[in-house]
Amino acid sequence: MEAMGYLVIAFFFGLAGGIVGRIKGSSFFIWFLISGLIPVFGLLAAVFYRWDKEELRRQCPGCGQVLKLHDAVCMRCGEELEFPDVAIASEAAMRQRPA
Repeated sequence: MEAMGYLVIAFFFGLAGGIVGRIKGSSFFIWFLISGLIPVFGLLAAVFYRWDKEELRRQCPGCGQVLKLHDAVCMRCGEELEFPDVAIASEAAMRQRPA
């Protein structure tokens, strides 16, 4: 009976962590797993994790894909990336820009 109670608590912590992670622009499934396996600390980690939507971006010189500034390798073409001279505005900043 105690195991069922733990599973319910772990599920709801996982759900909360997944939602927080998704709001911040990360993967729902990954944060669901982390928060469900380590209930309290997983949810705290999701809350204090960076906002991926506010990260600056850059363009891969090899294939042209737009990547996060902190990415070291392009996932499309595999090119190793150096720190760029120019960064592209974040997704959140692009949405706030007047039309």
